[in-house]
Amino acid sequence: MRVKVSRRAHFNAAHKLYNSNWTAKKNEEVFGKCSSPNYHGHNYELVVSVTGEIDEETGFVIDIKVLKDLIADKIETAFDHKNLNLDVPDFANLNPTAENIAVVIWNKLRPSIKKEHDLEVVLYETARNFVTYSGG
Repeated sequence: MRVKVSRRAHFNAAHKLYNSNWTAKKNEEVFGKCSSPNYHGHNYELVVSVTGEIDEETGFVIDIKVLKDLIADKIETAFDHKNLNLDVPDFANLNPTAENIAVVIWNKLRPSIKKEHDLEVVLYETARNFVTYSGG
């Protein structure tokens, strides 16, 4: 029997969306206010889910404290109160869109999750705008 276990977390971060190969005008046309040269911030909400078989000895798919600590160490510490464009090396050459942030988060967590478990990341940039990434 496969069960999904989820942990909610959050972090606050600033970013701007832009393509360095484009003019300021084209960046503004494509990214709007999100391309502001002075950056802007979000209160990101994150839901990380691990799906797998329940361990017969522990009754867990994954110990939720282990998942909590993993998210705190790999994601919250790296992203919280940071400027994603300037402070997080993963975005040195990657536009920090919600889509790209979700993929980076998944890639940071995947090596610490058992390979027989599925991993899903849901990232809310606002209460109404969110992305989901499950690998692949």
